[in-house]
Amino acid sequence: MTPAHGPGPGPAGAPPLEPEVMLRQMRCLADDIRAHTAPFAEQVRALPGSLGLAGIESVVIVGNGDSDHAARAVEMAFRSLAGVDCRPVSALPFTHYRKSAAPSSPARVLTLAISASGGSPLVVRAAEQARAEGGAVVALTGRAESPLARSAHGTVLLALPGQEPSPGVRTYQASLLGALLLAIALGQARGHLDRAAADMLRDELGALADAVEATVGENTGRTRQIADRIAHAPVLTLLGGGPSHGSALYSAAKVIETSAVFAVGQDLEEWCHVERFAGPRDLPVFVLAPAGRCSGHARRVAQRATELGRRLVAVAPAGRLDGFPAWAHLPVHGQVREEFSPLLYHLFAAPLACHLAQCLNRVPFAAGRAPQAPPGRPSAPAVSSPQLPRP
Repeated sequence: MTPAHGPGPGPAGAPPLEPEVMLRQMRCLADDIRAHTAPFAEQVRALPGSLGLAGIESVVIVGNGDSDHAARAVEMAFRSLAGVDCRPVSALPFTHYRKSAAPSSPARVLTLAISASGGSPLVVRAAEQARAEGGAVVALTGRAESPLARSAHGTVLLALPGQEPSPGVRTYQASLLGALLLAIALGQARGHLDRAAADMLRDELGALADAVEATVGENTGRTRQIADRIAHAPVLTLLGGGPSHGSALYSAAKVIETSAVFAVGQDLEEWCHVERFAGPRDLPVFVLAPAGRCSGHARRVAQRATELGRRLVAVAPAGRLDGFPAWAHLPVHGQVREEFSPLLYHLFAAPLACHLAQCLNRVPFAAGRAPQAPPGRPSAPAVSSPQLPRP
């Protein structure tokens, strides 16, 4: 979790979080989709007409941490479903290095600013800059009375009941869901989608709850076995292309925040040019390979990683794992278009991070400090597993 996605480890003297918070967050995800897809969609449809969505030609998505990862995960959806140019830009380069929009162009640019807390200073500053230049600004945030909401022309409130301090999991899914619904609404406003197509896409999003539930249910146990075997690796590498690059970046962040294990999210092809030369030989490599434009390339990269001696973990559709060159498999259930795949292809990350922290006797946000076991409960021991999970 980043400051933009909720509270950190808390004030000095506060009890540390426990890794199990990640599993509790995961168990809420399917019901969050069932409960909030329609209300979020209604909020998107209720955005003020003064935004001029029909005339938007370009979207810039601004965020930090999890919000930036979400921006990169939904870029494809804005390009394909809304038919607009889309650029994810982290808040620092947006506020400090971006060239201001030309006087004639701001009205055709929509800035989507994402911060679950609504208080990320540079995201707020980015929204203020975009608005001052005459562009339309929409905020995705979990807090209605927040600086970000006040800085935007319109807000989609991604409020989730029963939240608890943790690395961001539910908030990340909510950001993805809100952004994808906005992409659909923008496509409909611009005439890129007719009403029937837009409604079908919204229905598809809501129907993914069952796939989320099935994927979480199966992979919670699988990630426990994998974590036991890789907990002492010097670094984990997570690879993806297109929307899955954003999922890989997010997944690496959850591993770091929860277990203090160093992890790197990288583009499939860039790994071939740089990180594949890193040692030791048996470094764990996770390849995210949803059905889509670069699924074949993901398999080729997985094959190359296996040939190099890497411990390759394939995150791929449950029905397409046969023949996937992998040391272990994490199946993803359900059929999903690539634009919506970020809702499913991060689901292994939180339980993996939890189990790594348990194996290493660590707690979230504590940079490797051992947890303080509650009275009567021993510190979590490392567990052993005789074999790796297979489909």
